[in-house]
Amino acid sequence: MEPVNMEICEEQNNSSAELPFARSYQLEALEKAKKQNTIVFLETGSGKTLIAVMLLRSFAHSLHRPAQSNIAVFLVPTVVLVTQQAEVIKMHTELKVGKYWGDMGVDFWDAATWQKELDEHEVLVMTPKILLDALSHTYIKLDKIKVLIFDECHNARGNHPYARIMKDFYHRQMHTNDVPRIFGMTASPIKAKVKGTSDSYGYWKDIQALENLMHSKVYTCVSEAILAEYIPFPSAKAQLYTEDAPNALQMGLINSLDMLRAKHVSVVRNLDVEESAERSICSKLKKLSKTFQFCLNELGLWAALKVAEIMSSEETDIFSWGELDVRGETTIKAFNSDVLKELSTHKPPGCNWSTSSMKAILDARIISSKVFCLVESLRRYRSLKDLRCIIFVERVVTAMVLETILDQLLSQTSGWRARYIAGNQSALKSQSRKEQNKIVEEFRQGAVHILVATSILEEGLDVQSCNLVVRFDPSANICSFIQSRGRARMQNSDFLLMVKKGDDSQLLRMNNYLSSGDVMRKESLSHATVPCQPVEFSEFDEIFYRVPSTGAVVTLSSSVSLIYFYCSRLPSDGYFKPSPRCTIDEVSETCTLQFPNSCPVQSVSVKGDKKMLKHLACLEACKKLHEKGALTDSLVPDIVVEERLMKGIEREIYDENQAKYTPPELVGDGPRYASDTYHSYLMELKQDFYSDIPVHDVILVFKTELASDVGNMHFDMAVDWGNMSVDIKYAGKINLSDEQVLLCSQYQAAVLRVLRDHNFDKLVESLKGLFEREKNDSMPVSHHDYLILPRHWLHRSSLVSDLERITSASFLRDVVQGSFPNCNKRKCPQPKKKDEVYTKNGFLHRSVLENCLVCTPHNGYIYSISGFLDGMDGNSLLSLSNGEVKTYKSYYKIRHGVDLKFESQALLCGRQVFRLRNYLHRCKQKKEKESSGASVELPPELCLVIMSPISVATLYTFSFIPSIMHRVESLLLSANLIAIITEHCTQNVFIPATKVLEAITTKRCQEKFHLESLETLGDSFLKYAVCQQLFKTHQHNHEGLLSIKKDRIISNVALCRLGCQRKIPGFIRYDSFDPKNWIIPGDPGDSRLDKELISSTHKVYNGGVRKIKSKRVADVVEALIGAFLSSAGEIPALRFMNWLGIEVEFSCILYQRNIPVNPRLLVNITRIESILNYSFKDPSLVVEALTHGSYMLPEIPRCYQRLEFLGDAVLDHLITLYLYSKDPEMSPGLLTDLRSASVNNECYALSAIRAGLHKHILHASQILYKQMGAAVASFQNSSLESTFGWESETNYPKVLADIIESLAGAIFVDSGFDKQVVFNSIRPLLEPLVTPETLKLNPVRELNHLCQTHHLTISKNRTSENGVASITLEVVEANGVVHKHTCTASDRKMAKKIASKAILKSLKESSGKL
Repeated sequence: MEPVNMEICEEQNNSSAELPFARSYQLEALEKAKKQNTIVFLETGSGKTLIAVMLLRSFAHSLHRPAQSNIAVFLVPTVVLVTQQAEVIKMHTELKVGKYWGDMGVDFWDAATWQKELDEHEVLVMTPKILLDALSHTYIKLDKIKVLIFDECHNARGNHPYARIMKDFYHRQMHTNDVPRIFGMTASPIKAKVKGTSDSYGYWKDIQALENLMHSKVYTCVSEAILAEYIPFPSAKAQLYTEDAPNALQMGLINSLDMLRAKHVSVVRNLDVEESAERSICSKLKKLSKTFQFCLNELGLWAALKVAEIMSSEETDIFSWGELDVRGETTIKAFNSDVLKELSTHKPPGCNWSTSSMKAILDARIISSKVFCLVESLRRYRSLKDLRCIIFVERVVTAMVLETILDQLLSQTSGWRARYIAGNQSALKSQSRKEQNKIVEEFRQGAVHILVATSILEEGLDVQSCNLVVRFDPSANICSFIQSRGRARMQNSDFLLMVKKGDDSQLLRMNNYLSSGDVMRKESLSHATVPCQPVEFSEFDEIFYRVPSTGAVVTLSSSVSLIYFYCSRLPSDGYFKPSPRCTIDEVSETCTLQFPNSCPVQSVSVKGDKKMLKHLACLEACKKLHEKGALTDSLVPDIVVEERLMKGIEREIYDENQAKYTPPELVGDGPRYASDTYHSYLMELKQDFYSDIPVHDVILVFKTELASDVGNMHFDMAVDWGNMSVDIKYAGKINLSDEQVLLCSQYQAAVLRVLRDHNFDKLVESLKGLFEREKNDSMPVSHHDYLILPRHWLHRSSLVSDLERITSASFLRDVVQGSFPNCNKRKCPQPKKKDEVYTKNGFLHRSVLENCLVCTPHNGYIYSISGFLDGMDGNSLLSLSNGEVKTYKSYYKIRHGVDLKFESQALLCGRQVFRLRNYLHRCKQKKEKESSGASVELPPELCLVIMSPISVATLYTFSFIPSIMHRVESLLLSANLIAIITEHCTQNVFIPATKVLEAITTKRCQEKFHLESLETLGDSFLKYAVCQQLFKTHQHNHEGLLSIKKDRIISNVALCRLGCQRKIPGFIRYDSFDPKNWIIPGDPGDSRLDKELISSTHKVYNGGVRKIKSKRVADVVEALIGAFLSSAGEIPALRFMNWLGIEVEFSCILYQRNIPVNPRLLVNITRIESILNYSFKDPSLVVEALTHGSYMLPEIPRCYQRLEFLGDAVLDHLITLYLYSKDPEMSPGLLTDLRSASVNNECYALSAIRAGLHKHILHASQILYKQMGAAVASFQNSSLESTFGWESETNYPKVLADIIESLAGAIFVDSGFDKQVVFNSIRPLLEPLVTPETLKLNPVRELNHLCQTHHLTISKNRTSENGVASITLEVVEANGVVHKHTCTASDRKMAKKIASKAILKSLKESSGKL
């Protein structure tokens, strides 16, 4: 393929398909392509892509959205061409172009994703396999493609996707006339090895085969002369080189390589790896050895040395030849290292790598004659002003070493820089497309002069014209020859072919290549009128399977890859990779495919032609898998569909801005005085600590009656010097007049504003708003609306009669209206009576100032006044903190600039008002009593009375109200959530509001309780319920599929989505309570609320938004499940899950299985029953539970994976439930730690070994056998007294843990899904179970927690060498002390655990506080 390089000033926006700069033969080809299917056969560089672009322009009217739904598809053979051709189409058309290649993940796209692409784009540029798969799965239908373009269409042969597209779809649909216009492009319609010029018929047969397959006729020019008017043709020259004769150095080195390989093969055979792994490593050793030998034979010692150095570099991925474990990597690296040492010993001392010593280098066999000839040939072109040379080689290794050799030799004399470029499938240094494009750009700009390339530049990247092309290795076929020659496009360019002296056959082949173009043109033109013949379908092509409902099809050729792809998606582990086993009986011409035990189809047997037996068996297997539902109607593995659905859920956008609900019981949104009957609740406050200020009981008044468990509650609050208990109980109905409600609202608003804000101006602003709202009560606004009153105000079912006086409404209104006398602005009068005292309010009776609340405007403080200090006045002495003594009058003059006019008045005894605190916060209690607050002496004339009477005790009592009401509000919110949920449950159950409150309280709230324990319990039950449901209802699904289905239901993303649908985020208590942000009831200055209907019968109020992480929403959902489960049992918990949208029910469904042989012949059932203390009704469950995936026998249709899936969930829930039930009040987080220490692979594996269950596992893995033996030996040599905890420093095979879970699953199924039977049977194996006293944290977690708590710096360094993992942990204390430990183990997880234990020990020894 060639690029389109032409300078265009401006795109022509007209309806014509023809472009103004098109050449005559391009227009001629376009006209033919518009009339019929056409293959354009023109030289590289002749502008074939431009013809395709013009053809697309001519079909644009049939493609433009939204009027049309048709598409054009442009196929390119390599990924690198996708972007290149797409950009050309975008440049010259207005069509919407989409680009597609494998790395985009298109293999896992579903119909909806493809439909979106088809809706958005008019031309789709892609590699052919993508289209073939999309057609096979009916994601794209052929009748929707108007134009189908094949770039480099000579590839359409055999089973190439080009050929399969035409055979499997185009030709089968031709009779409908609903097929696209075909347009092919090639520089050679033949991709065969050279033919003799006399074999014109052979040329025509190959051309005709392509025409018939493509259902297209070839268009070409009459001769090269026409093209020569537009593009130059290079001069072809043969460059002869002398073949090297074998020498002693070469033979000696090759023998050494063989000996080194034999040495390392011997090492591999002693590695105790599985046979397949051994074969893989040995194969790679052989391949690497052959690479070194090739370099020695063909390129010389220098090349072999460079390869060894490249292999040793960190950038080289020599393991991309196939997957290798750590031991395999180590072996390959060791072999390469030995080869490098061996080769280096034969490097001539003082060897000068330069062109001046080329002869010496050649004589010493440092380079081969062929390389020497190449260097000398290039040096002859050093007179060229601007060299652009491409050297084509066959192997990537050749390209790499030639780059190094040429760059070193020619940069010295000619200043030429060489780079290599090759495909990224190499086992050497892979080049990304970005890197390849960079190299090409450097070549284009002259920074690079020589490109050493593989076939990637024959039909690949867009490279500008060159003046020299060298074929270092001969072309593989005619097409390769023509395409590489076409790269030399500059005038007077040369095409140099390196030919071995005396090789007449190669010279003849070169001449035939040169004349092949003329022969192909002649044959194409002479048969131009011969119509295309129908494609001859072989028996192989005629057999396929089509899904009637969708039209999806799988053919014999595609069936093999589909079966292997399906098996690759089955569950696997480190001991078994699932794949079908194929057995062919040539005598009976029968092929049997046996599938892994997790496959719903166990085996398939077919008879037929032995040449296609395996394909026939695979096709039959595809059919059976589809019938079982394992392949969907689009013939895609079921697990792929589930993964797509899961990815769709994960891609859903979650909005962290969530509502914050307020319970309706605390909100007023109707007419303020709609009712005179209210519900009162007595709040009794009891101190268990000494304080010089008592607390009083309080009355709460609501418009509606509270839920029973909220209206009668008890809880404790921790204050710094003790505890305070709060008891709330219903006190009955109370009648209040409008005026009484107004006065109570003013009273509580003022008191709470003072306590919350400590700001006189904010108090005034708030009271103004309150009075203003009372005047405009016709426009109700939703707000917090309830009353908080001192208990002594309540008398029977009403308030005391002198309420107005004791609430001092006059003072409040004076504060708002500012009507009090201002003595600073006028001469102050004398007291009228002896008991009157002058204040900022004017003269007041002495009694008013006893137990009142005042503000001192000179400093803005608010004080609580308890009485007068008789005997102290303004002339009394004041001792200051600096030791000075002044009169109060002097102090206020100097400090505040205030002159006391009534200095003889007795001073007042005051104290600053209490500050609100979060008494719900969990904190350590202090042993000593804190001061309740220091008193101050205040001149009355500086005081503005805000409220009177109001005692210090009342203010102290009200300072606890915000914390108490926050708890009440939270409980009311919980009660509302319960009511909303239980409304949909037919069963009448009681769920305590305190339990739901625990479930909706996050750890961030920093209270005594939070959701973690309930979340752990709910998580285990959710997993248990869902896994049980999936196990029963999807009996033919393997464990991998069940796991994905489970994740789709119970993943954090899924639970968050369900929670949001039920508006649970609004109920979550997400942050620690801050009294400064507490909403004062009745205060108009605080936030308004918006009514929100949760259901047809329930409403809440939205108080704004806050950010909540999606994980927290999922945690709350799990905790709510735990709350329902712990409070009311499994059925209410299931009904809550159903309300959420998780449909689960515990019905007993028959587990259908069929094991044709007697289970007792396979497993010692009696011994297993003895170990488990359980007698199986169906012993075949034991066989299934003990069969590993590697044990593939026809008589055992299933392995343990499904039972393990079920048993894992059952055991997890049983142990979690047991631990929770032992102490439901355990501290949050402890249950998580207990569960983590009890439910883990290490615990289960130790239990399995101790019970001897490892002896009964059915498997066929050599590695598993050896690892289990090592694990048993380690256990026998250990002194572990229990199976829980993290003491063990041995890595146990997961299979040992799996069988504990699978046996639990087997008992669960056999007992009719009775989990208690499972617990009674498995618990003795796990004894003794962990307790809070015996709990030990995972060392890794403990170390991380310790570092976070004490702000220690931790760093990690991981390495893998010689088959083991190594990790170094380093912790640095604040004082600079370093604790460091390195550990090696069989895997990184174990190494990290052991290293963490060592660091912890060191830290604890060095610092007792840690």
